[in-house]
Amino acid sequence: MEYKISNRLRTGAIIMIVLGLLGVGYGFMDSHHYQTVDDVKELLAGEHHDGHADSAHATNDHGDDQGVTASHGEDSHADEAHVDEGHQMSHEEHVLHQIHNRPWSALYVGAFFFFMIALGVLAFYAIQYAAQAGWSPVLFRVMEGITAYVLPGAVIVLLIAVASGTIGHYNIFVWMDPEVVEHDKLIQGKSGYLNITWFVIRGIIFISGWALYRHFSRKFSLAQDQADDNKNFKKNFRISAAFLVFYIYTESMMAWDWVMSVDPHWFSTLFGWYVFASMFVSGITVIAMITIYLKSKGLLEFVNDSHIHDLAKFMFGISIFWTYLWFSQFMLIWYSNIPEEVTYFVTRIEHYKLPFFGMLAMNFIFPLLLLMNSDYKRINWFVIMAGIVILCGHYLDVFNWIMPATVVDRWFIGAPEIGAILLFGGLFLLVVFTALGKAPLLAKGNPFIKESEHFHY
Repeated sequence: MEYKISNRLRTGAIIMIVLGLLGVGYGFMDSHHYQTVDDVKELLAGEHHDGHADSAHATNDHGDDQGVTASHGEDSHADEAHVDEGHQMSHEEHVLHQIHNRPWSALYVGAFFFFMIALGVLAFYAIQYAAQAGWSPVLFRVMEGITAYVLPGAVIVLLIAVASGTIGHYNIFVWMDPEVVEHDKLIQGKSGYLNITWFVIRGIIFISGWALYRHFSRKFSLAQDQADDNKNFKKNFRISAAFLVFYIYTESMMAWDWVMSVDPHWFSTLFGWYVFASMFVSGITVIAMITIYLKSKGLLEFVNDSHIHDLAKFMFGISIFWTYLWFSQFMLIWYSNIPEEVTYFVTRIEHYKLPFFGMLAMNFIFPLLLLMNSDYKRINWFVIMAGIVILCGHYLDVFNWIMPATVVDRWFIGAPEIGAILLFGGLFLLVVFTALGKAPLLAKGNPFIKESEHFHY
């Protein structure tokens, strides 16, 4: 059974990409309306005047709480213990930098979110092979289609990160700025690890390992369809087990490099697992949504409601796991109340109330209420509805990782943010559904395929 991407879907994805490019382009142009400190003074004066007229609107909609002295990044970046007197910046200079950071950060958040989905699916796919799972082989081609985005998605994230520190003016990663490093003892202590050369080298190693596993696993999966024995399946089993070891190490290091280092003054030993939980549940959610979409088109007739039920169980279970990790990180940092650690959450609670608490509700409360009932996990439209909430919640999760460290209180969900979602969402759909059309949707040579087709729970 073959699938071919429809003209409507291809056209829709291309329109999304074009609209996304326009939104992102507008974001960059708009940010450069403010070129000097005087421009910012005029902006702040206008906001201060508006704040007297409607302070609640100014704080909630734009996060422009002028009571906080913003910095090159999060509040911790302005820590007097790490900054020489000669490197002090005025509030207006900080605000100017944050305005210029916003389109870069919005682009990075959108790129990382869709890449993270594909990498989460790649890990889930490898686990199915390594565990020799009997229920999931009917879903393998859907997973292989989604993982086609790992290579382009990861390359885009790395390119944006590097470009933000070279073409841009150190707009995402403050440690890329030699002037900041020169005046910051803490970043100097980490400069053996946090430097642009090793950042790029590590990124290439991560991406190469992920892409090579995806390439060979897909190759063996397709070869198994034509084979008379299980040699290709056994090869896939072995490389999947090896890949999972590589993945655990590289995913954690990627989380430190590509996410946590946006604020090099803060760290969490749990952060790699936390990012893993977010990408894992997002990936599984997209597997469920694409599977349901293909079934609605009369395809994947061998996928039954028990498969959807199992995917929804993972959506529910990993959402609870994510909450456990989030709360473990939050509780320990909040309880110990060490200033250099707790500032991470202070910034988010003060300036990001809506995305911070909204993200918690969407990633924990909604999946808990929507997917706790076993019967609801078998209802396609209900799983889709829960999936939309989960994906929106984890987009906000990525938003909360990056934005407070780069734009502080000058956040907004506007043209650059929506443009980045459309741009990378369109690219994701184009890559994934094109890949789905390159092979039959049933991995018929898999030795567990009959068990999977007759799976009932």
